[in-house]
Amino acid sequence: MPLPGRTLPLIPLLAAAAGLALSGCTSAVLGGGAAVGVAAAQERSVGAAVDDTVIYTDITARIFAKNVDLFSAVGVEVVEGRVLLTGSVKRPEDRVEAVRLAWQVKGVREVINEIQVSDTSSLSNFARDSWISAQLRSKLLLDKQIESLNYNVETVNGIVYMIGIAQNEAELKRATNLARTIPHVREVVSHVRIKNPRED
Repeated sequence: MPLPGRTLPLIPLLAAAAGLALSGCTSAVLGGGAAVGVAAAQERSVGAAVDDTVIYTDITARIFAKNVDLFSAVGVEVVEGRVLLTGSVKRPEDRVEAVRLAWQVKGVREVINEIQVSDTSSLSNFARDSWISAQLRSKLLLDKQIESLNYNVETVNGIVYMIGIAQNEAELKRATNLARTIPHVREVVSHVRIKNPRED
């Protein structure tokens, strides 16, 4: 998620750690031991959750090392090796560069590029987008018919992006409809996959 004006770390390793703290990637924030507990509650296996954390850290470190402004502008979510890139950049080549760096990381199975090219992003837009994401995460958490831990959410310029694993079509539709009820949401883009019955 782009964060205008944030204090940037001094070295890439700390940059990656800061990115983890700001991301919706829960298992990355909690660290290795706690990631096991989170994975047990998610549809991801423990191994997949740990792999996603490693992939996330590597991507964010590479982006920071390449371009500090790009690091500030691009959000990264990783679920089962599927990488969702969001944010807003001013140049089309920055969008391409972020995708290129993501594909360099071992274990990446897919890169979903939802980075917008726009010069209209502002601090007020960021505040509104953060509010939308917080509202949706809260609604997902409070809805007993949705396994909220399986959804990662990012919002950019009023567009909500979701990635994760839904129990079924009905749950995904319910989660998508919750997003659409939030004020200032312009569009909902879902990259959530439906759980395979054989995964039970």
